Amino acid sequence: MSDGAAADGAALVRAFEAAGQGQVFAFLGGLAPGDRRHLLGQAAEIDLAEVARLNAGLAAGATAGPGGDSDLKPAPFERLPAGGGDRAAWERARAAGEAALRAGRVAAFTVAGGQGTRLGYDGPKGAFPVTPVRGKPLFEVFAHKILAAGRCWGRPFHWFIMTSHQNHAATEAFFSERSWFGLDPARVHFFRQGRMPAVDFNGRILLEAPGAVALSPDGHGGSLRALERSGALDLMAAEGVDTISYFQVDNPLVHCTDPAFIGWHLLRGSEMSSKMVPKAYPEEKLGHFCIREGRLVVIEYSDLPIELQRLREPDGSLRFGAGSVAIHVLDRDFVRRMARPSGERMMPFHRAEKKIPTIDGSGRPLRPDRANGIKFELFVFDALPFARNPVVIEARRADDFSPVKNAEGVDSPRTCREDQLRKFARWLKGAGAALETDGTGLPGLSVEVSPLFGFDEASFAEGWAKLDPKPAVADGFYLE
Repeated sequence: MSDGAAADGAALVRAFEAAGQGQVFAFLGGLAPGDRRHLLGQAAEIDLAEVARLNAGLAAGATAGPGGDSDLKPAPFERLPAGGGDRAAWERARAAGEAALRAGRVAAFTVAGGQGTRLGYDGPKGAFPVTPVRGKPLFEVFAHKILAAGRCWGRPFHWFIMTSHQNHAATEAFFSERSWFGLDPARVHFFRQGRMPAVDFNGRILLEAPGAVALSPDGHGGSLRALERSGALDLMAAEGVDTISYFQVDNPLVHCTDPAFIGWHLLRGSEMSSKMVPKAYPEEKLGHFCIREGRLVVIEYSDLPIELQRLREPDGSLRFGAGSVAIHVLDRDFVRRMARPSGERMMPFHRAEKKIPTIDGSGRPLRPDRANGIKFELFVFDALPFARNPVVIEARRADDFSPVKNAEGVDSPRTCREDQLRKFARWLKGAGAALETDGTGLPGLSVEVSPLFGFDEASFAEGWAKLDPKPAVADGFYLE
């Protein structure tokens, strides 16, 4: 270690000791040089003032929960025309969004820090194969939607992808090995999610090994800080991008650059806009768009009392039925403000009591059988109350939302595959193709449409109209 590095390390140790966190370096003297550098590098990531603030609040027993629900109201949203919405307003929004796309004002942003562990897959979740015929991975689906949209609007898009420390190298390699799925590598930008230290119930930062802090990702809300810290926002500003289309990596149905959604956001002068789908049933595990104290908020399904989740309107619809599907549009300057919080403009951290692998006073590993500490996370929807003119629009679930979260059951590869099949079958039948489906719209054949042929129903219909002769639809049918 150089003299300068040694001095920096000594200063870091003194700062932790002054903050009452000197235990982080209890084993520093006995570490090998590589382990020593690793521990000091991890410690340098930690914002001690932020940890102290959290310990004074959350770790001391306060929570970042939703508060009382006595004044809670359902949030208003813009209904789709098919459900009674203003068709002319939707057309105006689409035109405004198309103009922004043509002008190069929009970038796609994917939160992709997760691993495929819950799916039984060893690798980044974005590399998980998901389409019904070709088994294309999630990243390829998004890449081809972005590529096709760029061709449609005449402007190639920048794509920002937030990875994690765990999957960053594997994600970059996955793109490189597949020639970036046809995209310009200069327009695909990877950066790592931030991390937070776990603390014990006394607020002391835990070690997972003598030379390693117990760090974990800071939640999808940390994406706003990561955009700022990585320099992504500066790059956007230099490229004339002021509008960010946010979505998570587990949802292959998402419309990555939806002109109508972008248009609503821009026409309303919104700093953060969101899509909702009507909840399928009261207990569905979606957050709820609500109004509290005059501000738009999202209340997690675990935080809204079940009696409120089950309330119905006179027409039979759920009173709190606007489900959050983690699809947003954000203003670039708003993201920068939220990434530099001050005063009351500060997204809350959420605490989770967890079983955290750690070590004892002698450095021996401990594997607790009950919760022994606290992890802290930020949720991106907690930025909504701070946004000017936030708007929520309705999305059609069949067009925009079928995530892959669980190995089996709800939101699994099977349900996602079936939803993709329903969408492709609906497009084909709408264009006049002969294809039989059951009462749910599920075809008996496996069919797939590449986003390069049609990234939404309109672009598919346009491409299909140009085919002469029309292809016969058989099992394994694929269009690109």
